[in-house]
Amino acid sequence: MKIKFNNDPISRRKFFGQASCAAIGVSTLYSSLVNLKAFSAAALANSTTMLDPEYKALVCVNLSGGNDSFNMLMPRTADEYNDYATTRSNLAIPLDNMLPIFPDNAAGRLFGLHPSMMRSQQLFNEGKMAFISNVGTLVEPTTKEELYQGQVDLPLGLFSHSDQGQQWMTGLPNGRSATGWGGKVADLINDMNNNPNISMNLSLGGTNIFQTGKETIEFALDPYNGSAGIYGYGDHDQWNVFDNMRTQAINSMVEAEYNNMFQKTYVDVIRKSRDGHLQFQEALESVPTLQTQFTDNYLSRSFQMAAYSIAAHEALGMKRQIFYIDFGGWDHHDEVLNEQANMLYALDTALGEFNDALTELGLGQQVTTFSLSEFGRTLTSNGNGTDHAWGGNVMVMGDNVIGKNIYGEYPTLALDSSIELGSGVLIPQVSADTYFAELALWFGVSPSELSNIFPTLTNFYQPGGTPPIGFLNI
Repeated sequence: MKIKFNNDPISRRKFFGQASCAAIGVSTLYSSLVNLKAFSAAALANSTTMLDPEYKALVCVNLSGGNDSFNMLMPRTADEYNDYATTRSNLAIPLDNMLPIFPDNAAGRLFGLHPSMMRSQQLFNEGKMAFISNVGTLVEPTTKEELYQGQVDLPLGLFSHSDQGQQWMTGLPNGRSATGWGGKVADLINDMNNNPNISMNLSLGGTNIFQTGKETIEFALDPYNGSAGIYGYGDHDQWNVFDNMRTQAINSMVEAEYNNMFQKTYVDVIRKSRDGHLQFQEALESVPTLQTQFTDNYLSRSFQMAAYSIAAHEALGMKRQIFYIDFGGWDHHDEVLNEQANMLYALDTALGEFNDALTELGLGQQVTTFSLSEFGRTLTSNGNGTDHAWGGNVMVMGDNVIGKNIYGEYPTLALDSSIELGSGVLIPQVSADTYFAELALWFGVSPSELSNIFPTLTNFYQPGGTPPIGFLNI
C-alpha cells in the first residue's frame, strides 16, 4: 500500500534547510563528501561479538535550548512542594494543577507532572515511562565544596549552549569532538545491518553530531515525505524536459567506470545516495498504513516517519536503527510558563502517538525513546523566565523500560542546599554518561566497549556488572 503524507510546503522548506547527506541534493553534495571522512574503512573486528538477532531501535528526541525540567517533574509532598513553590516563586505550578504520578520507588514521596503531560502521566503509571532526575554532564563526581575549592575537573564550557549540547551528543564532557556517541555505536555494530546504502542512523533533524561516527553519517529523512532523493531525479512527468535530462545525466554518470580515485569516490557517493533513496521509498511503500493518527505538526510527523521506518526495518535489511529528532525552542529566558505549556503538550502528544503506533506494530519492547537537553535551567525566576543551569530531568519511554520509577535522587529544590550553587543551579548527581551507557548496553554494545565510547564513564561506573542506573531490562 502506498503511504501518503501531507506535503506541507513550509515543512518541506524547513527540511531542505536542515537536510544532511541522506539523499544528496546539489547544494549538500560537497559537505556530504567532507563528512565521509575519506571513507575510513577500518575493520570492525569486535562488532561480531555483539550480534543479536532481535531488532532494536533507539529514538533520541533532543529538547534543544535547555528544558526547564523541574517544572516538568515536580514534588507534591507538602514540605517539598513548599520548598519548590518558594524557590520558583512566580514560575511555580499550582499543586492542584499537577498531574499525579505514583512511582514504585518513591518511598512515600509524592510527585506530579506538568499539567500539559496527560499522556506521559498515563504511560508512567502504566509502567512504560520512567524519569531520571538531576542528570547532567560531569567529568567526575562533584561536590559543592570540591567545586568551590577547585579540586574537581568540570565540563568544558559549562552553561554554554554549544558546549553542553555537544557534550550530550558526544559523551565527552571534557573536550570537543565532531563524533557523536550514536555515531560511535553505529560504527561498532554496523555489520548487524544488511544494507550498505542506508545508514543505521536516520535523522529527522538534519545534520547532527550525535549520529556522526568515523564511518557512519546520518541518512536524513523528511517527516512528511521520507527520503527526499536527488532533486529532480526520477520523480517527474514525461513533459518535464529538464528533469528528464537531469535523470539521464545522473544515470549515465553513475553507470560509468572511473580510474581516478576522486572521480570514483564522488560517483560512489551519488550512486549510494540514489540507490538508498529508491530502496528506502520502496520499503516505506511496502508497509501497511498505520491506523494510529498523528497530529499534523512537524514533531508528530517526525515520530510518524520514525514509526514507518521502524515498520519497514525488515524490508530495509535492518537489525538496528538509531533515530534523531530535534525539537528546538526551549531556551525560555522569557514567557517560560506559556511557552513550556504549549511545547510540553506537543511533546507529550507526539510521545503518546508514537507509543500507540509501536503498540499497533507490536514493537513496543524493541524500541526505546529517550530525551536529552543540554542543561537544566535555574530554579529561580529572572522575572518571567529562567536562565542556563546544570542538572535536570530526562524521560525514557518503551515497553523494555522499567517504568513507573524515578531514577537518581530527586533533589530538594530549596536554595542553599548541598548541591545548589546559587540562583537554583543544581550540581548533577547522575552523570549523563551513565544514562547513555545504559542505552548503549541495551542496544547491544559490549560492556568492554563502553569506556571507548564514553571516556570518563569509569569515574562513575565500572562496566561489566549491573547496569549503570537500572532503568532498562538488559
